[in-house]
Amino acid sequence: MRRIHPSPADDVDLADAYAYPRDAWLRLNMVAGADGGAWLKGQSEGLSGKGDRRVFGVLRGLADVVLAGGATVRTEGYGPARPRASWRDLRVGRPLVPPIAVVTRKLDLDLAGPLFVEAEPYARTIVITTERAPEDRREEAARHAEVIVAGDERVDLPLAVALLRERGLSRILCEGGPRTNAQMSAAGLVDELCLTVSPLLTGGDAARILNGPAATVRLRLSHVLEEEGFLFCKYTREPK
Repeated sequence: MRRIHPSPADDVDLADAYAYPRDAWLRLNMVAGADGGAWLKGQSEGLSGKGDRRVFGVLRGLADVVLAGGATVRTEGYGPARPRASWRDLRVGRPLVPPIAVVTRKLDLDLAGPLFVEAEPYARTIVITTERAPEDRREEAARHAEVIVAGDERVDLPLAVALLRERGLSRILCEGGPRTNAQMSAAGLVDELCLTVSPLLTGGDAARILNGPAATVRLRLSHVLEEEGFLFCKYTREPK
């Protein structure tokens, strides 16, 4: 993988390129087609490639916690993060894997699925939900996950992020989906966007990487990497 901005270079060290500038940091990681669609046939996997999967792995290895919305977890078939040999140096002094944190207002998740029943040996899954979530679902979730209540009828994302950071999970990697991304952006929580641009035109009804409330956030282009026609762009929020 080569860097084409800000200064050309070959064989980029991805861990260095995506190192967190400080502990309290929230980055979005998304892939989109060249025409802006955030999925192909309902999933992001069809837009990905070998280089994107390497970047994805490094970003997870660097993160304290991986955050995703309930719809993304269901659609993409999430399981727990599992240890990788390539993470050994990235996670010195930390657990072998980052936990997955799921934002869900109603707790309408498969609580018997791998994300919950197979996570215990690695890192316990976290569920971020509301006071109004059904009590029986909260009790069931608590058997396989850590349950965080943040908000009454809707998840209060600033509170959710604050509660994660209280637990020492400060470097947050948000993997979407588009609605969660938009809510994060509208709440002023996004510090960085890591966007893979796939060399595909997809058309169809796919959402953009943000799909929700309008919010203008000015970004600075920090780097552009390239491999096999894929562009890996890192944007950082401009200081207020």
